[in-house]
Formats: sequence, C-alpha cells, structure tokens
Amino acid sequence: MTGGRRVLPFGAGGLLIELEDLDAVLGLHAGLAASVPAGVEELVPAARTVLVRFDPRRVPAQAVRTWIAATDAAASRTDRDAAEVTLPTVYDGPDLAETGRWSALSAAELVERHVRTPWRVAFTGFAPGFAYLVGEGWDLDIPRLDAPRTRVPAGAVALAAGFTGTYPRATPGGWRIIGTTTAPLFDPDAAAPALLTAGTRVRFRPERTRVELPAPPAPRAPTAPALRIDSPGPLATIQDLGRPGAGATGIAVSGAADRRAAALANRLVGSAQTAAVIEILLGPFRATALVDRWIAVTGGLGAVRVDGRAADPHRAVLWPAGSVLEIGPLTTGLRAYLAVRGGIDAPRSAGSRATDTLAGLGPAPLAAGDEIPTAAEIAGEVPPIDAVAWTAPAPGDVILEVVPGPRADWFAADAGRTLFAGPWHVSSAADRIGVRLEGPGLTRIRAGELASEAMLPGALQVPPDGRPVVLGVDGPVTGGYPVIAVATPESLDRLAQARPGTRVRIRPVG
Repeated sequence: MTGGRRVLPFGAGGLLIELEDLDAVLGLHAGLAASVPAGVEELVPAARTVLVRFDPRRVPAQAVRTWIAATDAAASRTDRDAAEVTLPTVYDGPDLAETGRWSALSAAELVERHVRTPWRVAFTGFAPGFAYLVGEGWDLDIPRLDAPRTRVPAGAVALAAGFTGTYPRATPGGWRIIGTTTAPLFDPDAAAPALLTAGTRVRFRPERTRVELPAPPAPRAPTAPALRIDSPGPLATIQDLGRPGAGATGIAVSGAADRRAAALANRLVGSAQTAAVIEILLGPFRATALVDRWIAVTGGLGAVRVDGRAADPHRAVLWPAGSVLEIGPLTTGLRAYLAVRGGIDAPRSAGSRATDTLAGLGPAPLAAGDEIPTAAEIAGEVPPIDAVAWTAPAPGDVILEVVPGPRADWFAADAGRTLFAGPWHVSSAADRIGVRLEGPGLTRIRAGELASEAMLPGALQVPPDGRPVVLGVDGPVTGGYPVIAVATPESLDRLAQARPGTRVRIRPVG
C-alpha cells in the first residue's frame, strides 16, 4: 500500500482503491468527486475502499490510475462543506431497552447520547437509500440480532457494529431497532432518489409522537394498452438498460440480463436502444395483441407462433390486433426477449423501467391479465433485413472470460489454477441476482469477511465454502466476500443464457 492507498483491478472497467480507514475513504471520495475526468462514470465509497468505474473505450486504465494518484484527499472538501440533514425520530424501537442494557445505559441515556452525537454518512448499500452512519465519538459496537427479522419497517433507525442504519423501505434485517424516522429516505421518482449520500452530515431530532409519512403521489393517468398478458410463464419482467451509475446510493444496475439480445430485439423493430422489452424466463409465454404492432423475439430459442402460425425468431414480425403470440418453452438458452416497436411503457423508478427483483424497484413481475401500453421510443424504420450476424445460445459449455483480482491475496497460491481448470457447473441457485457455480472449491487463506465494499455485475464472490457466486444485474451493490475475478460484460450475457447443469469454463483475460 503506497501512501496509504492500494489500487486493485476490478474488471476491465473498474479500479478498487483500498485505504487505511473510513476517514481516508471520505476524504479521497470527496477529492475524486471534485475533479471527475471524462470517461469516469461512477464513484462508490464503502467502509475502507472507493470503487472507480470507468469506460475503457473512453479513458485507459493507466490514465485513471494517474488521476487517482494525483488526487490529494487533504485538499478535498471538509465536513463543513457537506450537506446537513435532520431526521425527526420517535425513539420507541422494540430493541431500545435491551440495547441500552447491553451498553450499560438506560433507554433514556442511550437516546440522549444518540441525539447529541454528530453523525455522517459513510456509505450506502444493502438496499436502495440504506445509509451507514458513523458518529463522532460513538464507541458502542452493538451486536446484530442472533436471528434477523423477516421484516424491518420503513423508516427504522437501528444500531449495529458501530453504525447507525436507516431503513428506507420495509426489508429483512438484523440490526437493533431503537426508533423510527418520518423523513422520506428514498423516493425513486425524485431527481435525487436518496436523501442520505456519502459525506452528508446527519442530526437526529427526537419526536414524542409518530407523524405519518405523506401519501405517495397519485399514479399517472393510464394510456391505452397495446397487449394483454395471458400467461407469463415462470417469470416475465420489464427490462431496459437499467440504472448504471447509481451504486453510491445503493441502487443496483439491473436491466436486461442478456443485454446483447435485448439490444438486438430493439434494433429489429426500429426502437431506441433505451426502449424497454419483456424478459421471459424459459416460457411458455402467451399474450394477445390489442392493436397492431411490430415485434421481435431474440435470446433463447423456442417456437414462436402468431395466431398459431410459426414466426421466425430474430426477425421483425407484424403482430395483428386480436392475435395471440406464443413463445416457448425455450429449447436452447434460458431467457427470451420480446421487443415491441416503440418499447414497453411503464412508470419509471429511479430513472428506469427495469424490474429489480432484489430491491423491489420498478414494475412488478408480469401477471396474467396485465394490460401493457407501449411507448414511443422510435429510432427509425423497421429494417427489412438485419445485417448484423447473431448467434443463438448453443448447448454445451459456456466460456466465462474474467479479469483476475481484486482480492487474489485472500486465496491460496493454487486457487487461480483451480479457478481456470474447474470443472464448474451452473447450480440450481441461479437467477438475476447471481449464479452459484458448483465445482472443486477455492481455498481461502483468510477467515471472516472483508469490510463492506462495492460490487458490480460479474464479480465472482467467494463465500467461505469456496464455491464462487457470479453476481448478476440485480446483485447487491456492496458485499463482504472476497472477489477473485470479474467477468467481462460479454461473458455475463452468455452466462445469463446458461441453464442449471451447464458446464462453465473460466478463462483469464486482460
């Protein structure tokens, strides 16, 4: 670690900066944020690291390293420059008394100490808008619950491991709840969805009575539907390009799992690349057209029928009003993509129509009876011929190309050889959140977990049992398992089409 920093590769378009402590993280993050060069797309601080995500087509990794080395954290903004937020809080949490006893304090003393402590946001993660707050002089290292709750209410203020956490929405959780804030912590429809971001100074103001949160805005007026879902199959969701660049507020990338297939479907019907499509898991999928529309089906292969007649996949097809579209079940691949000219319309959440299955952002998975409108995201005419070659998912091995690192030093010397020799197979634990690989196991030489650090789709996290999990597009934005390598985006598209049991061969690149 040079000058208190160590810069580690995190895939082809990422660098992970490891620092000595949280103060150094906040200082460097502020310094980097003040002078972001073209091509750098995201900065994600965590407990002891800052992840820099960049586009290697626009800026080379060495130029990013030079910029990082030249950034002086000491010259970054001070706490006085940071925004300050006051959170009105009712201290009536179910764990307040027990947490006080554990800390050798009465409940009233614990509340008084929590209120007079100046807090600041160290980083976000776990869930969209969930903030990890550190307190000046706060030395209570509160243990998590032995058994996590299945539901922590929205607005909960909780303690664990030296942090205060604020839950923006109801989720499972194992932190000790001491109160509830009425502040709107996360609004997916706002220009800045998260109230609390890294560096924000926070004060808690005690309230005696709970104030109800304002009602959400009325839903937008419905537009005329273009299709009706008759049978969605195991899972059908609306997806677009997702929410890249929002990791610092705890929001995952999400979007189409096989981005190449989704982009091709849009191109075939003349839609913009940003247009939303329907991602169909396995099928069979069935829907009825309510108006005439051009459509295309790409990705995994299965029979495609319009009004009972066979239609060519990977070509634009006219879907007349009143006719039934049937897709699958898929015989090759795992996911098919249905593009409708103009794109699927749905309310945007945090800037995207994509369904995030882990965080619950975006539209709900499609159900029988849903009537879906289309948008007007048109890029051009429906091309009579698509001249770009495509390859359907083929049975057999999937090649997963990876960039080694950033945490190779957490593994035995032979772990790299084991990773690339395999054999590995897709397990039954495979979805949009991640794909667990079954194989020989990778030997870790360090116990425990890392301090929480940023994650990206394609990261190969290795839990204590040694079997890697390849994070998917809906994967968590932070994690504590070491990452031994990061898959390329093209490889992640291929893995999105791999069924359980498929053999995976891992190859190093870069």
